[in-house]
Amino acid sequence: MTAPTASESSAGSLLIESQDDFERLIAKLAEMPLLAVDTEAASFHRYRDRVYLLQLSGRDVTAVVDPLAVTDLASFGALLADPAIEIIFHDADYDLRLLEHEFGFRATNLFDTRVAAQLLNEPGIGLAALLEKYVGVKLDKRFQRADWSARPLSPGMLDYAAADTRYLPTLRDTLMQRLDAMGRLEWAREEFVLLERVHWSVSEDDEPAWLRMKGAKALRPRQLAILRELHGWRDALARKADKAAFRIINNEPMFAIAKAQPTDLAALKAIPGIGHDLLERRGHELLAAVQRALDIPDRDLPRVERPPRRAADPAFDARVDRLKAARTAAAARLDLAPGVLCPNGNLEAIARAQPTTLDELRAVPSVRRWQAEAIGTLLLEAIPATG
Repeated sequence: MTAPTASESSAGSLLIESQDDFERLIAKLAEMPLLAVDTEAASFHRYRDRVYLLQLSGRDVTAVVDPLAVTDLASFGALLADPAIEIIFHDADYDLRLLEHEFGFRATNLFDTRVAAQLLNEPGIGLAALLEKYVGVKLDKRFQRADWSARPLSPGMLDYAAADTRYLPTLRDTLMQRLDAMGRLEWAREEFVLLERVHWSVSEDDEPAWLRMKGAKALRPRQLAILRELHGWRDALARKADKAAFRIINNEPMFAIAKAQPTDLAALKAIPGIGHDLLERRGHELLAAVQRALDIPDRDLPRVERPPRRAADPAFDARVDRLKAARTAAAARLDLAPGVLCPNGNLEAIARAQPTTLDELRAVPSVRRWQAEAIGTLLLEAIPATG
């Protein structure tokens, strides 16, 4: 599969930069029973995250697709949705959300090597650790923070990207065999089906982004108003420049400005994190944001709405404690991390529902079938108060 616009990296992976080459690649991959997929975004560099690189591997072919050059990925979306093709990811969650958000693509018949590693209680569940342990490949980490939106991409960057999918079919085979040997393959398959349902979403609450910043709710109203102005200024600038917001100014200096409330360049310069370049280029804009907040009347200052405190429920808390103890003991017996076996959120949902049968336990929305089968009886026994 060669064409004038398809180039080959030093590791033998194809760089696809034309629609014709892409369609020929997809036609070849469509004949294979499995497809390894990864994406490269640029949230560390850009304001708007999107797919800047798409890596695809079958068992005997690996290609890196440039979606800035190949603009119609519909045939790839059809492969993702084809139940006859197993789609392999490592840590699929964000990739799936991004592919849905940008292209409307949904995947079926998933295998996630990270989820598989968690269910096998691997000490290292990152791709590099797993490939080194099971495939004997040591990944080059030089390009972990690379700007994938930049063009042209160096041969080293392309080889790094291709390695993320090249070995996934082999890794999948090994992890699947181990899951099957331990009787956990159905556990993994249930988790993979749940992954098919993930969606891109904004924040799950109605709070503005500036109020969700860590530490914001501890600020006094005037300080909070300054933080709000600074956040709005930074967001508008980052959006216009398509630059990651922290590259305009980090959160820490913004909090320091909110607390110090500088009104001149000398006071602004004294704040840690305000470098010479930022002061020269944006100092007056920062001071203007501070002044806008200082001009707000007291009655109009933002205030944190404190949710009502949950009424004490010692019986509920005791149920949760008993469930945690039962879960932790079972996790040790099964050689699983407690949070993988049954997260605390699930235990709290069970404590609220107080099921008395396995069918009622399975009906708790967050509880997996495999969890009910593996430790359901133990959890049910832990719910009633003893003595």
